Amino acid sequence: MKDFIQHYVLYNFGIKLLSLALAVGLWLAVASDPPAEVAVDVPIVFRNISENLEISSENVPRAQIRVRGPQRVVRRLQPADIYAEIDLSGMKPGERTFDMTAQQVHQPKELEVVQVVPNQFHLTFDTRLTRQVPVRPRAFGNFSAGYQIGRLEAEPSSITISGPRKRVEAVEAAITDSIDASGTMDRATFVRHAYVSDPLVQVMSPNPVRVTVIMEKVPAGTGR
Repeated sequence: MKDFIQHYVLYNFGIKLLSLALAVGLWLAVASDPPAEVAVDVPIVFRNISENLEISSENVPRAQIRVRGPQRVVRRLQPADIYAEIDLSGMKPGERTFDMTAQQVHQPKELEVVQVVPNQFHLTFDTRLTRQVPVRPRAFGNFSAGYQIGRLEAEPSSITISGPRKRVEAVEAAITDSIDASGTMDRATFVRHAYVSDPLVQVMSPNPVRVTVIMEKVPAGTGR
C-alpha cells in the first residue's frame, strides 16, 4: 500500500496538484460564463465590384445574424465586430441571386454563427452612366397686380449625374428646391440646391444653384 501511494499518488505530486487546480479553475470559468445568444442587424458589405458596375436595386437588404458564444464576449459585441460580405468579382449587368451562409459572415473567433436571415437575396446590376441634364428651377409667389413670373434662369444651367444606366437615362432634368419669390418686382436671385428624385442617381457636384426670377408685366386684357 505504501509503495502504491508513493508511486501513484505522491509521484509528480506538484504537477498533479497544478493540473487539478487548472482543471478546477477552467470549470469555474466556464460555469461563471454561460453561453449566450444575440441577433445583430448588420449591413451587407460588397467587395470587388467593378468600377463600371452599379447596383440598380433600390432596396439593398441587410442581414440579421444570430451568434452564440461566451456571455462575456456577447456583452462586449459592437456593431462593427460582425458583418456579412459578398464578393462581386466578375459580376456583369443583369440579375443575380446570392446565398447567405455562415461562410459569408465575419465575427469574433469566440462566437459561432447559428443563423443568417435572409438566407438568400436578389439584386439587379447595370453599367454605370454619367451624363449632364438641365436644371429646371421652380418658383411661385404672390406679386403686385399686373406682374407675373416671366422667366427663370439657372446658373449653372446643367449638372452632371451618375448611376445605373437605365435609371440615369430616365432622368429628364434636375429640379431645384421650390422658391417663394413673393414681392419681386423686377428680378431677384435665390440660391437653392438641385436634386434628382431617383435615390440611385447621384448628383456628382452637389453645389448650390443660383436661380434668377425675372418678372414681366401681364399683357393687357389677360387675367392673372
